[in-house]
Amino acid sequence: MNIHIAKTKNDLVVEFANWLVSEIEKVLFKGNRCTLALSGGSTPIDLFKLLASDKYINKIDWTKLHIFWGDERYVPFSDDLNNAKHACDILLNHVPIPAEQIHIMDTSLDAEISAAKYEETLHSYFDNEPTSFDIVMLGMGDDGHTLSLFPGAVSVAEETKWTMSFYLEIQKMKRITLTSVIVNKAAAVCFLAAGLGKAHILKEVLQGEYRPLLFPSQKIKPIGELYWFVDADAASAL
Repeated sequence: MNIHIAKTKNDLVVEFANWLVSEIEKVLFKGNRCTLALSGGSTPIDLFKLLASDKYINKIDWTKLHIFWGDERYVPFSDDLNNAKHACDILLNHVPIPAEQIHIMDTSLDAEISAAKYEETLHSYFDNEPTSFDIVMLGMGDDGHTLSLFPGAVSVAEETKWTMSFYLEIQKMKRITLTSVIVNKAAAVCFLAAGLGKAHILKEVLQGEYRPLLFPSQKIKPIGELYWFVDADAASAL
């Protein structure tokens, strides 16, 4: 496990952007595509803005990126709560990624059908491959959740499916999510966490007893590299 601690949230976003550019270059040096799973949350939005800026937009060969999402709220694509909408509005609509290489979780379909179709797409990419995604971006909530793996949720215990949908009672909402099964096959998984509100839970996840049903981020144990990019506030209890 690799832990990178930045002084501030802004520094964190810049450091991660530089790492991401370098990692994508490494992947494309060895092949003709890079598969990247994005996350929702406020920190990725800041990252997307930076990557779309004049300083960064030409540092990545966008035409060779294949974009996925870690999870999605079951709301229309037009809804501001939709993770894919944020990424498209801020970044993906402004870079030359072929449309067929952008794989949103389709919330116009029944949630279970959407999850099943997403899994079919993943199998078309990763069956018979030694790893799944080249890079998975993850966030971590104040409760220790990641993706839509929430404390006590059925999604945390899933050991077979690559994707699933379920109703999250605490939010009164359906969610569609990748499971730890497919994420743990990734070549690189990167958590981003910022702020004092993450300090206690980060300590529990990284240094506490292994209790993934309580702290689902502990369920992420990839066969590839695991990175934590955090700011000093989030790391203050370590």
